[in-house]
Amino acid sequence: MLKRALIALLAVLIVTGIYLSRLVSDPEPPHHQVFLNGEVLTMDATNSIAEAVSVRGGRIESVGTSADIRALIDEQTEVVDLSGRTLIPGFVDAHGHFPGSGQTAFTVDLNSPPIGDTESIPELLEKLRQFGKKKTDGWLIGSNYDDTLLAEKRHPTRDDLDKVSATRPIAVVHVSGHLMVLNSAALEEMHIDETTPDPEGGHIVRDLNSPDKRRPNGVLEETATHHAREKTLDLSARDVWQMTKLASDEYLKHGVTTASSGGMPKALASLLGPMSEYNQIPVRVALFPWFNEVGEQLISGEVTLDQFEGGRVVVPRVKIIADGSIQGFTGYLSQPYHRPYKGDDEYRGYPAVLRDALFEQVEGLYKQRVQVAIHGNGDASIEDALDAIEAASKKFPWPEARPLIIHAQMTRKDQILRMAELGVTPSFFAAHTYFWGDRHAGIFMGPERAANMSPAKWAQDAGVRFSSHMDTPVTPMRPLQAVWSPVERKTKTGVVLGPDQRIDRMSALRAVTIDAAWQVFMDDEIGSIEPGKIADLVVLSGSPLTAADMRELKVDMTIIDGVTHFQR
Repeated sequence: MLKRALIALLAVLIVTGIYLSRLVSDPEPPHHQVFLNGEVLTMDATNSIAEAVSVRGGRIESVGTSADIRALIDEQTEVVDLSGRTLIPGFVDAHGHFPGSGQTAFTVDLNSPPIGDTESIPELLEKLRQFGKKKTDGWLIGSNYDDTLLAEKRHPTRDDLDKVSATRPIAVVHVSGHLMVLNSAALEEMHIDETTPDPEGGHIVRDLNSPDKRRPNGVLEETATHHAREKTLDLSARDVWQMTKLASDEYLKHGVTTASSGGMPKALASLLGPMSEYNQIPVRVALFPWFNEVGEQLISGEVTLDQFEGGRVVVPRVKIIADGSIQGFTGYLSQPYHRPYKGDDEYRGYPAVLRDALFEQVEGLYKQRVQVAIHGNGDASIEDALDAIEAASKKFPWPEARPLIIHAQMTRKDQILRMAELGVTPSFFAAHTYFWGDRHAGIFMGPERAANMSPAKWAQDAGVRFSSHMDTPVTPMRPLQAVWSPVERKTKTGVVLGPDQRIDRMSALRAVTIDAAWQVFMDDEIGSIEPGKIADLVVLSGSPLTAADMRELKVDMTIIDGVTHFQR
C-alpha cells in the first residue's frame, strides 16, 4: 500500500536526515544578482512594467530601469542580460495534484490527442499489454483515458480489460480522475459483485445486458472508486521518489515555482513536508489535504493543517469534493445534460457529498477557523457550496475565510454575484475551453451553457478575484495554456467558445501569479516582483503580452529563492 511505502521512505529520511540534508542541500543564492535590459512584468497593484531587477540574498532588492539597477553592480554581482526577454513572477499552480504528473513512473499513459495518441479501445488494451511486460508485479494501471475521444465513444469494460489479463488486477483511470474501470480480477479483489450496493455519492455501473441487469460492467464512478484507488497507489518507496522527481522536473521546465497538491491522500500529504525539508522537492507546494481523510479530526481539533507543513510546503486549506466531472457525466447540474445520459432525458448528475453533509462539514471548518476549498463543477453543486458557505458564515462570522471554489466550471452569473457578496473566490479550469470545449458544446452542456463555462469575464466585472489552473495531471502542466485559454477561449478545432467571456492578457497573467498566490495566502511573499518579496522568477523567451501565440514561448530560466533550478 502507498502508506507502507511512504512510511518506509519517511523512515529513511528521518534516519539519515542530517546527512541527507547536507548532501542534497539547496545551493546558496548568489550574493547579488541583477537582471537587465528586459521587460519586467511586476504584477504589482498597478501592473507596472520595468526594465530590470536587483536580487540580493534570495529576495528582490529593487525594481526599475536598467540604468537604476546597473548602478548597484559590484565585483560580486552576477549579471543576467535579458536582451529584451521577459521576466515575470514564478507561475503559481492554483490547483493541481502534484506530484501526480509523475505517475508515468508506475502507470501507462492512455491519453488521446492532442495530449497522447490512444484513439481506440484495442490501442488502449495493447498499451496495457506492453506496459504489463515491463511492470510485472502488482496491479496493472493505466491513466487518463477519455471515452469521448475513443473511436468506440464509450468506456472500456471489465470484459475488455480481461482480454489483457483475467487473473491480474487491472485498473484504468478516466482523464477526469473521477471514474475508473476494473477488470474481473480487480473487481473480485474489491469484493464488488451483483450484490454490492452503490456507495453514497458514487455509482457502480451495471451491465444491462446481464440476466439480472446487476452485473458490474467494471466502470466505477466517484466514491465507488475510493477503495480501488488505494490499490492503484500500492507504490514502492522508489515509485514515490521517482514520481516526485519527474513531476518536479516538469514543473520547473514550465516555470512553475509554486505547485498545488489538491485533495491529497493523508499518507502522501504527510510525506511532502519531510521530503521538502530534505530538499527533495525544489518547488513550493500549497497542499490541500482531503477532507474525507482528515476532516473529522480537523473539526474536533485533534489535527491541525500546519502538522502537514515542512520546508517549502504550506497547507492553507482542506479540500472537499462536492461533485464530479462534467465530461464524466458526474458533475451535478440544475438542468439536464445536453445529450441524455444512458437515455435519461432528465439526468443531471449527482452530488458526491449530500447537501446536509456539506453544510455540516463547512460549518465545522468555519467553527475551527479552517479554510476550505470546495470542488464544484456543476451549477447545482456550486449552489450547494455557496449555500453552505453562507450558512456557516452567518453562524460563525469569518471575513478572512476567503472560501475557494475549485473549477467553478458551470458557474451561473447569479452565482458569480453571490460569490462577490460572500467573499468567495473561484479557481477556473479555464483550459477546459480548449481540451473539452467542442464536446461541452456538442455533448455535455450544449452551445449556450458551454459559451459561459469558466466565466472569467463575469467574475472580473463583478470584482471577484479568481485564478486559472490546469488541474495537472488531468492536463499537462502548461501555465501559458492557463493564460491563453481565458484570453482566446478557442477550442481544439479553433472555435471561439463564448467570446463575451474573454479577458485581457494582463488579467490572465495575474490569474497564474499574484491572484493565485492570494488564494493560498502567500501573496505577501510571492506572486509579484516587488522589493522585499522572495525572488521566485521566470525568464520567458518573449513577451506574453504581444506574442501571437503565447503558448509557443519558452521558459529560459526558473528561479526559486534566488537560485536557478532550470535553465534552457
